[in-house]
Amino acid sequence: MAILAGGLATRLRPLTENLPKSLVEIQGEPFVAHQLRLLQAKGVEQVVLCVGYKGEMIRDVTGDGGRFGLKVGYAFDGPSLLGTAGAVRNALPLLGGSFFVMYGDSYLTCDLGALARAFFSSGKLAMMTVFHNKGLWDTSNVEFANGRIIAYNKANRNARMHYIDYGLGVFRAEAFTASSSPDLAEVYAELLQSGQLAAHEVPERFYEIGSPEGLQDTVRFLASRVLQK
Repeated sequence: MAILAGGLATRLRPLTENLPKSLVEIQGEPFVAHQLRLLQAKGVEQVVLCVGYKGEMIRDVTGDGGRFGLKVGYAFDGPSLLGTAGAVRNALPLLGGSFFVMYGDSYLTCDLGALARAFFSSGKLAMMTVFHNKGLWDTSNVEFANGRIIAYNKANRNARMHYIDYGLGVFRAEAFTASSSPDLAEVYAELLQSGQLAAHEVPERFYEIGSPEGLQDTVRFLASRVLQK
């Protein structure tokens, strides 16, 4: 599992002026702690954190991942940010032949095992998870029908886009070695055009802390999970 946690988190400033987004506190703990515990509960064993902005602070908190029941490694962007796809490409030596990719601000409760099985049975280089968003949580950007992605574009949307990129993908390493794009959305678009992008619809909504509204929503959700235990 690669987690993209290198962004500048400008939408959360001033909260993230001197703090990476992954370390924003929720329920008395940094968000990344909630994220890693969820992944471990879902069967993930190894995580590579792709870090950039104040990445050393994240490493100081998560360490080798042992306290979360995980093995955690790190891939640093270096002096300049590499972009979402560039960060994954930089981490390939740590990721192996196939792997999940998710964002460092996402909290996703979907079935990872079902997604992995669907990916391997597809025979494609990549699989995007999609959610029937209908514009409820962020802007829909995927036209999806009969199990296939018809169109995907974050900038130029059409009226038939009722689904959204859920923020979790599965890839073979070749998807990144065959592309030079620095942006993950562009890699997805290239794979779709070449017929190498499978799709998997998930029924559970996503939670994220990338915006003030999303952060508040996620705080409420995680608080409700604590009360249910």
